[in-house]
Amino acid sequence: MKEIIEKTVQLIETHLKGKQLIVLLSFLVGVFTALAALVLKNLIDLIEHILTQGFDITHINWLYLVYPSIGVLLSALFIRFIVKDDIGHGVTKILFAISRQQGKIKKHNCWSSVIASSITIGFGGSVGAESPIVLTGSAIGSSLGRIFRVDQKTLFLLIGCGAAGAIAGIFKAPFAGLLFTLEVLMLDLTMAHLVPLLVSCVTASILTFAIRGFDSMFVFRSVVEFKISYVLPVIILGVLCGLISLYFTKVTEAIESIFRKIKGLYLKWLIGGAILSTLVFLFPILYGEGYSTIHDLLSGKSEELLNNSPFYGTRMLLVVLGCIIVFKAVATTVTTSAGGCGGLFAPSLFLGCISGFLFASLWNMWGLISPIPTTISCLLGMAAVMAAVMHAPLTSIFLIAEISGGYDLLVPLMLVAVISYITINIFERHSIYSMRLAKKGELVTHHKDQAILTLMTLDSVIDKYCMRLAPNMTLGQMVHLIAKEKDNIFAVVDGAGTLRGIINLRNIRKVLFRQELYGVFTAEQLMEDAPDIININAPMTHVMDSFDKFGVEVLPVVDNNSHFVGIIHKTALFEAYRQMLVDFSEE
Repeated sequence: MKEIIEKTVQLIETHLKGKQLIVLLSFLVGVFTALAALVLKNLIDLIEHILTQGFDITHINWLYLVYPSIGVLLSALFIRFIVKDDIGHGVTKILFAISRQQGKIKKHNCWSSVIASSITIGFGGSVGAESPIVLTGSAIGSSLGRIFRVDQKTLFLLIGCGAAGAIAGIFKAPFAGLLFTLEVLMLDLTMAHLVPLLVSCVTASILTFAIRGFDSMFVFRSVVEFKISYVLPVIILGVLCGLISLYFTKVTEAIESIFRKIKGLYLKWLIGGAILSTLVFLFPILYGEGYSTIHDLLSGKSEELLNNSPFYGTRMLLVVLGCIIVFKAVATTVTTSAGGCGGLFAPSLFLGCISGFLFASLWNMWGLISPIPTTISCLLGMAAVMAAVMHAPLTSIFLIAEISGGYDLLVPLMLVAVISYITINIFERHSIYSMRLAKKGELVTHHKDQAILTLMTLDSVIDKYCMRLAPNMTLGQMVHLIAKEKDNIFAVVDGAGTLRGIINLRNIRKVLFRQELYGVFTAEQLMEDAPDIININAPMTHVMDSFDKFGVEVLPVVDNNSHFVGIIHKTALFEAYRQMLVDFSEE
């Protein structure tokens, strides 16, 4: 099989070069990603159908206390003992691969996320399938790029094609797929790169249309035109959704922080599974992705949201929906933190739809100005929450328009998305995907200088073969060793490899040429503290800041155990920076 692949690659490379090869690869990425998305959706639907068929909607079902926990446990065991790698936070892993791993995504991500997320969601985990399939698509792009030995910039482009194709395929939304890559993955792409991205999006969409039909994901028919009197409630809805998204983001961050401190797979599962199952039992609409709930609200079947719940037959719908807004973040985060696999696309759409419906119901109930249709408010809420949670207003606008066919609502969608995005930006600058990397300085952004520094690796600019001086070395021995060296600064390292200090020849000039002192002074007596010591895991922005702050030409580098690794020359750093800037500026 390996020989066949190698011969096929050689044949293709012989006949196709440059842009032609990239277009072919982007087409293949679109095909494979769409097929992966179809497999994932069908697996989720099959598992959920098998488990929940025949449930009596008028009564509570105790199996809701069992299914979600089993799904999380099965997923966790699959990841721990079969995959043997962390596959959570799909989009965050893509961003990390771009910024710190030169675009290399592990091959198992081409299939592992599909299996793990289908088990998690099919059994009732309150997460979405989109982030796992985005990671799958990007892994397919990364793998194809490495098979054909493309350069790093093209590899990044193929990763973007995989992500774009995944969104286009799973949502039947090619525009949203394209915009997602530009907004969320923040790749600094030029107009020349739009063609491969479009090829992947269109290919994935057409293949999905051919298999699943041309119908929109949600059927929406506006019975009334959008009126100018709706502008005020839309603005208020945007602000509220921005605040709800901020709450969702902060709760997610807090719960993840708590679970990181819990040691042991089974303890995490026991705690997270218990919380998740309890929430799903009390509020069955938290089961799975939640798209059936969105469909019911857009179809005017809100009474069905209380099916199978302890509140069936009561008039507590609005109270229950208020509780859902509070607990959705908890259900989603404990699902992934306890060992499950899933993403935040579906939860943000679900939460937005619930928020929009609840807002419109209360607004119309209190008779404030002109009533706003709940279906319109649901769609606007979906766009607003997604725009804020993901910091991707354009993606949310076109995604909602494409999955609902609500293109006549583009103007209000733009308004509510922008308001929500501005609201959350006041409190949180980064999306829920990127905040983890931003705190470590590992996030690639559209700011080219910042992006280049993030993409650069410290290891590539370290001089690991520089001269090392022992602490007990005499001045005479030092002079003999460094006589032919061009550097003026040398590291003093003890027998254990620990950095003790540095010798700056400029600062010991008075004794350097006095031969009568060659046997008097040792390196330990002449050394001084380095102005700054760089940890090998430090971001390049910190290294640049250190050079600027201390005005030096050389800085030592140590590992996490304070063992000396090498030195960084300022000139070498700037040369590497300029070269990478040139490489990423070429068409």
